[in-house]
Amino acid sequence: MIVFNFLLCRFETMVDMFEVHAQFNGGEAKRLKFRYLRVTLGGIKDQLNEFNQGVNPEDTRRVEYVRYKRPTLEDGRISFNWVELTNDDNVRNMFWEHCMFQWIDMRVMLLRSTEDIINSLIPSDDRH
Repeated sequence: MIVFNFLLCRFETMVDMFEVHAQFNGGEAKRLKFRYLRVTLGGIKDQLNEFNQGVNPEDTRRVEYVRYKRPTLEDGRISFNWVELTNDDNVRNMFWEHCMFQWIDMRVMLLRSTEDIINSLIPSDDRH
């Protein structure tokens, strides 16, 4: 019974992951795994921020916009168009639409916080 529970947990853990190819601010696409069960737009942004901070520790920018390639079937042909994620329903639809594809292509826009911008304008000697 213990082995069965271990296998069940391992299966559930692998099933709730989805491969994403994310391009941050037009750079080279990075491959990462996404948790998608019960995920929200805020959760996706958090996962992308965490990934970006892991590969670029000095980067203080945060995820502002996320777009993905949405598949569309028309006249027996699949085409893709870029769609911005704006709410949790968009997120659920994105994962549902990609259930037959191996990955999701994303474009992520990172922006600096207002505080970071203001601090960059103030010389370091003048900061309190």
